[in-house]
Amino acid sequence: MKRKPSTEATAAWIRLMRVQSQVLDVVEQDLKKAGFPPLAWYDALLELSRAPSGEMRPVELEKQMLIPQYSTSRLIDRLVDEGLAGRRECKIDKRGQFVEITEAGRELQKKMWSAYSAAIEKHVGSKLSDADAVKLCGLLDRLGCACGDTQALAARDGAPAR
Repeated sequence: MKRKPSTEATAAWIRLMRVQSQVLDVVEQDLKKAGFPPLAWYDALLELSRAPSGEMRPVELEKQMLIPQYSTSRLIDRLVDEGLAGRRECKIDKRGQFVEITEAGRELQKKMWSAYSAAIEKHVGSKLSDADAVKLCGLLDRLGCACGDTQALAARDGAPAR
């Protein structure tokens, strides 16, 4: 018989799920109050801007963002409709396509960062010391959340890696 989670592990799981939901909700509200689109738009534009040539295949974007494929497809459609991203056919695989960030997409991502960074500070940074944040990152990394060198990415892009 497999071991069941301890009461403490179950309590940690519940807190993790609740705080994730609550913090995402208030960050979304802050972006909306500032007149910006949803956080998923920012995340997609950030991932595209980080790509070496500013473009990715939709499946790569989906993996980076950790959202379902159907959500990624709709998100890409909205970004293209708004002129924030474009699609182009893959020359090698005619069935494949690339999504590339436009200059307007780069500008929006940079503008959104001011409201997003303020929300991160308000809802996370102001509640944790830097030492606590490092400890929390270490604990999350043990759960499999390691996202590479987040400090280097944040410094390079002026934005946090999730």
